[in-house]
Amino acid sequence: MRAVLPGKPQAKLQAVCVGQWADQRIIVYISGNAIVILAGPTQILQTIYHDDPRELEAVVVDEESGKIAACDQDSVHIYRPHGQEEGALRWSLQASQATDPHHRPITSLSWGSSEELLVGSSALQLYSTIESDQLIWTRKLANPVKYARFSYDAELIASTAFYDRLVKIWRRLSFGSDDVRFDFTYLSHPATVTGLHWRRPHQPDRTVDHVLYTLCADNVLRIWAATDPHGLQMLQLWAQVDLYESIQPRLSPSIKPSSRRYAFIIDSHDFIMATEQAVQNAGAKEKDHNPLDHLLEVAHRTPEVCVVLDRQGRMSAWGFENVGGKVRRKTNIFNVAHVEGLKLSFVQGPRPLENRVQFYNFCGAQSDSGFALLAHHFDGRIEWLETRVDQLFDPSPRASRLQSRALWSGHASPITKINRNASGRMILSRTTTDECLLWRQQDGNAGITLAKHSTFSVREHVSKACILKDGDLVAFIHRKTVSVWDTRKTIATRLASCAFEAEGTPLCLMVLPQSSTHPQLIHVATVTSKMEGIVWEICPPQSAQEEVSMNGDRGKVPLSQFCTFRIGEEEDLLFVLPVDPASSRPVASGVMDRFARDVAISCTKAGVLNMWTAQVDEEGPAIDWISTAQVETGIDDPSLVSATSIRKAAVVDQSRSRLTIWDTQGAQLEHEQRFEPYDAIQDLDWTSTPDKQSILAVGFPHRVLLLAQLRYNYLDAGAAWASIREVSIRELTPYPIGDSTWLGGGNMVIGAGNQLFVFDKEVDPQSEAVKALQPLSHRPISKDVFNVVARLNGPLPVFHPQFLSQCVLYGGIFMVEKVLVKLHKALRFFTDGDELDSFLGLSLEEFYARDQHEAAQKEAPVSSDGDDDEGLTEDVAGSLDESFAKISVPYLTSREQLQLANITECVALVKKHVNTMDENATRFLMFFRHHILKQAQSGIAPVAISWREITWAHHSQSQEVLLDLVTRQFKGRMLWENARESGVFMWMTDVSALRAQFEVIARNEYTKSDMKDPIDCSLYYMALKKKNVLVGLWRMAGWNREQRSTQRLLSNNFAEHRWKTAALKNAYALLGKHRFEYAAAFFLLADCPKDAVTVCINALGDLQLGIAVARVYEGDDGPVLKGVLKDLILPRAAREGNRWMASWAFWMLNRRDLAVGALLSPVHTLLDSAPSPGVQAKSFLSDDPALALLYRQLRDQTRSPLQSGSLVSARAEWEFVMQCARLYDRMGTDLGLPTAVVADVPTPGEATQEKAQRVKAAPTQFTEPEVSSLLDSFGF
Repeated sequence: MRAVLPGKPQAKLQAVCVGQWADQRIIVYISGNAIVILAGPTQILQTIYHDDPRELEAVVVDEESGKIAACDQDSVHIYRPHGQEEGALRWSLQASQATDPHHRPITSLSWGSSEELLVGSSALQLYSTIESDQLIWTRKLANPVKYARFSYDAELIASTAFYDRLVKIWRRLSFGSDDVRFDFTYLSHPATVTGLHWRRPHQPDRTVDHVLYTLCADNVLRIWAATDPHGLQMLQLWAQVDLYESIQPRLSPSIKPSSRRYAFIIDSHDFIMATEQAVQNAGAKEKDHNPLDHLLEVAHRTPEVCVVLDRQGRMSAWGFENVGGKVRRKTNIFNVAHVEGLKLSFVQGPRPLENRVQFYNFCGAQSDSGFALLAHHFDGRIEWLETRVDQLFDPSPRASRLQSRALWSGHASPITKINRNASGRMILSRTTTDECLLWRQQDGNAGITLAKHSTFSVREHVSKACILKDGDLVAFIHRKTVSVWDTRKTIATRLASCAFEAEGTPLCLMVLPQSSTHPQLIHVATVTSKMEGIVWEICPPQSAQEEVSMNGDRGKVPLSQFCTFRIGEEEDLLFVLPVDPASSRPVASGVMDRFARDVAISCTKAGVLNMWTAQVDEEGPAIDWISTAQVETGIDDPSLVSATSIRKAAVVDQSRSRLTIWDTQGAQLEHEQRFEPYDAIQDLDWTSTPDKQSILAVGFPHRVLLLAQLRYNYLDAGAAWASIREVSIRELTPYPIGDSTWLGGGNMVIGAGNQLFVFDKEVDPQSEAVKALQPLSHRPISKDVFNVVARLNGPLPVFHPQFLSQCVLYGGIFMVEKVLVKLHKALRFFTDGDELDSFLGLSLEEFYARDQHEAAQKEAPVSSDGDDDEGLTEDVAGSLDESFAKISVPYLTSREQLQLANITECVALVKKHVNTMDENATRFLMFFRHHILKQAQSGIAPVAISWREITWAHHSQSQEVLLDLVTRQFKGRMLWENARESGVFMWMTDVSALRAQFEVIARNEYTKSDMKDPIDCSLYYMALKKKNVLVGLWRMAGWNREQRSTQRLLSNNFAEHRWKTAALKNAYALLGKHRFEYAAAFFLLADCPKDAVTVCINALGDLQLGIAVARVYEGDDGPVLKGVLKDLILPRAAREGNRWMASWAFWMLNRRDLAVGALLSPVHTLLDSAPSPGVQAKSFLSDDPALALLYRQLRDQTRSPLQSGSLVSARAEWEFVMQCARLYDRMGTDLGLPTAVVADVPTPGEATQEKAQRVKAAPTQFTEPEVSSLLDSFGF
C-alpha cells in the first residue's frame, strides 16, 4: 500500500491523539463515526466504526494500559488492546457508558492514573475503567468545559470553559475509588484561553514539578509552575512569551506581517532524543556544521522548546530552561532559532474554524528522520511532516526543511462511488450524503498519493458524474437537472445548470468523442432506461476572466441542451454504461463505421451486449450512433457489466458469483470463473498497459482480484486470463468496499467506509502467472503490473513451443528444424546469465519467405555452421534434450521448456518420414507424438487425441504410413484403448482397411491377457460379422463357466426371428448386469446395430467405439452411422462449438459444402434444429486459426459446389481471415504467421483494391471480392 486517506478528521479540539504504548507509537483520530488507529504514515492498524451514525467528539489514548477512549455527545466508549504478543494488535470494545442526561454534551476526555478516565461536559466526571465503568467522582460546573487535562502524574487537572479567561486547577486530595476529593484554584488570564499543555516527564515513572503552558487569544504563551508551595495558588506565573513579537521578519519589510500565530511545545525528552538522532544520522561533513554544534549546546541545557509559526513561513523557537526553579534567571528563556521559508500548507478557508491548526510532535523509533510533526488542519486534513531538528532549526536558507510523508484526509461518511478521468490522474469520490471531492494523483518521493484538488458544495442528490477537461470541469446529473462545475480552485464553483425532461431513469453520463472542427466544445450524454438520450454541449471557460465575462454575457451559455436521440428499441434494457477509455480521451475518428472507437456498452435482460460508437453532427444538431459489435452471452439478467474501448467486456451473472470476460470484436468468451456465493462480485474496473493489454479488477466486499490477459494458447488449450494479485483490506478496515478504480500508471484506489486506500502497481510474486515468469530471464523480474502483463502478452521468441507448433501447422517443418539447429548451436556454450537472441540470428525475410525456403529444403538438408550440416539429427535432438535438462532457457518457463523438449523430439521423428507423407499426415504425426509424450509426463489416464488432429489425418492421403507409425507407437500391438487415443477409426477412410484394422484390434483384445477370454473380443468379431471365429474361440475357452451355454447359443441360425429374440433377451439381461460391452455384442448378434451403438455411446461413454462399430458393421453409408452423425455428433459440436468435429461429421455425411462452411460459421447456424450453443461454443478455443488451413484445402476440393451455391459469403471469408490474423497476434506468434495473412499480399490486385474499398466505405457499402481470391492472396 502506497498511501492511505483514512477519512476526514473532525474539526474538534480533541480529534487527534498521539501516544506511546509498549514501544508502539500510536496515532488515533476520529472521522465521522469512526476511530482511525495508525502506526505510521501509511501503516493503518485498525479502523473502528460505531453502529451509531452520530459523529464522535473526542478521542484519547492511555499510555499506561493502551486503552482508547472515544465519545460522542452522549456516551463514552472504552476499547481494550489485545493480540500484541501475537503480532496482531487490535482493539475491541470493553464498555460503553452513557452519561447523565443533565451532563451533556461531552466535550473532553483525559486519562489519569490506574486507568481512570476524566470526562468533561457541563460537569467533570471521573470513571474507573479497570473492569467496568464506575463513576467515582463528579462535580457540576458553571459552564460546559472546553479543556479538561490530567497532569502526567494525575495529581492535578487543568480545565477551562468555552470563551473563558480562567483556568481552573483541580488538586487531588485523595487517591482511591472509595473517597475521591479535589479542591481547586483559578489561574486568571487577560483573554480567552485557547490551549493547554502539561509538561511531560523524562520518564513515565519519574516525578517532576508541575508545569502548565497556556495559550491565550492575546497571542501570549504563559508558563505556570509551582514556584511557591506555601502560596494560595497551586501554580504561579513563571514567565510569559509574546508570540507576536517573537517573530520579526528579516526580509521584505514591505510585506505586511501576519497577525496569526501558531505554537506548540517540544518537551525536553523529545528534544534530546531528536538531537541524538540528528547526530547519528548526520554525515561526516554535517557533524562539523555549526547548526548541529549549536543544537548540541542547547540540548545540554535540557530545555523545553516552544516553536512559534506564522502563515508566511516564518518560525521562531524559544528554549525554557529550569522551568519552575526557585530562582529564575534571564537566561532561562533564550532564542534557539529564527528561520524563514518554512513551507506549511496553511489554507485560508471560508470559515474561521477551518483556519485553525493544531500541532502534535514526537520523536521515536518510528520516525526515521528523528522528528515528526503532525499538523491537524481544521479544514479536514492531517499532514505528517518529518525532518531532523538540526535542519529544522538551521538559520541558513534551505529549500526544504520539512518533508511531507503523508496527508490524511478523506470523507466524513461512507464512499459509494469513485469516478476517474481517462488518464486516471483525477478521481471524483462521492458518499452517501452526496459529499463530493475531486482528487489529484501526485507522484512523490514516497510514492503515489492523492491530494485534494477541489471540494464541492452540492445541495442536490448526485446520481451520475463525469470528469471533464483533465479535471478542470465536472458534470453532475441530479434528479431533473444537469450541472457543470469549475474545479480549478480548491472550492468548486457551479458554472451553469440545465433542467431536462426524459422518460425513464438516467443510466449513465458519458463523454462523447471530441469534435475535430470545434475541439474546445465538450459534449456529454445520458441514456435513460427507456433508451431515450439527451446530449448537452459545454463551452468551458479558458481563463478566470472568461468565466466572469461568460457569467455576465447571456449570449454565450456555458451549458445548453444540444439534442435528443434514441439509441435503439430494446424494451428489456438493463444497462447503458460508458466504456473505459483505455487511458486516452475519446476523439472522433472522422469515419463512422464499426471500426471506430467504442464509447458505450448496452446490455439487455437476455444478456445481449451491444458496443456503440457515436459522432456529433454539429450542423444537425444531432448525434449519430452505430453498433460496432454484438455479443450474445446467454447470461440472463446480469448484475454487472463493464467494457473497455479496446474491445473487452466483463459480465457477472445474477447470483454475482460467475464472471465471464468477452472479446467483443470476435464475440468470443475468453474467461469464465466461478466464486463462492458468499463472496459476491460487486465491482468491475478496467485498465490497460501502454501497449493496450487489458487488466480487470474484480471487486468483492473485502478484496479486489486483479486479472490479466494472457496469450492465447491453442497448444495446450490454456487459459486466456490469470490472477496476478489480490488486494485485501480486511486487515485495514471492517467496512466493506464501496467502490474502487484504477489510477494512472497501474496504481489502484479503493474506497471503504469513509477511507481511501492507494495501492501500488506491484503484482503478487506468488501468483501462478507471475511465478511462471521467474525463469524467463536471469535478470530480476520487474514487479510493475504493466511490465508483468507486457511480458505475459509480448511476442514469442522463435524457439517458443507455441510458435514452432504453429509453424509446423503451416507446413514449415524445415523452418522449425532450422530454428532448433540454431538453438542447439546457441546453447552449446551457453551459461546462466548469458543473453539469448530471441531470433537466434535469423532474419525476418527467412520467416516471411517461408514457402520458398520450405521448397528449397525439400531438395537440400538444413545448412548451418560447424557440425550441424545434417540438420536435426538424432544426435542433435539428444544434445538439445540434455541442454534443456541442464539450462534454464531464457524467455521460457519450466513448463514451456519441457514442451520445447517434446517438440524437438516430435520434429526429429517427423523429419524421418517427411518425404513419405503429405502435409496433413505431418501435422497429425507431430501433434500425436506430442500428445503421447504429454500423457506420459502427466501420469494421468490416456485421453483421446483432439478432433483437430483426427481431421488432419482424415484428409490425409498417407493414411497407410500413418497407421503403420501409430501402430509402432504402441509397440506393434494396438488395443482398443490405443485406437481410441489415436482416433484411428475416426480418420481412416478406406472401409476395407478399416475392417482389417478392426480385426487386428479384435485379435489383440483376445490375446491381451493370459486367460484369452472370448468375451473381450466378442463385440469386435460381431461387428465384423465373424461369428464363426468367435465360436472357435469359445471352443478353446474350457475354463470359462459360460462356455457350454454360449456355444450352444452361438451354434444357432440368427437369421431366424426366434434366435434374434433370444439374442435380444440375452442383451437386455447383460444390460441389467452392467456388462455393457458384452450386451452390445448380443445386440449385433440380433442384427440391432442401432441398439449396440447406443449402448457403446451412452452406457460405455465411448463415442469412438460406437462410431467404429457402426462403420465396420454397415459401412460409411449405413443409416446407423448417419443417425449418430446427425442426431449426436452435430448437436454436440454445436453445443461445444467444435468446428473440427462438425466439419468431419459433415464430410462423413457427404455434405462437403457444409463441411467447408462449418470451418467459418458457427455450427448451430448450419443445422435445421440445432440446440442453443453453450458457453463452451463461444470460447476463443473454438476459433482455432488452423481452421484456415483446412478451409483452403476443402474449399479447393469443393470449388465447383461452392461457386454454384456457397454458404460462405466473401464477406464472411474476409472476416474469417482478419479474425485469424487477430488470433495470431493475441497468441504472440505475429512473426510470419499473421503476416502471412495480412502482409504477404502480392502486388496490388483485385483483392487489395477490394480491401482498400472496404476500409474506406461504410459497412452498408461493402463490395464482395471474389471468393477464390481472398485466402490465396492472404497466404493461406
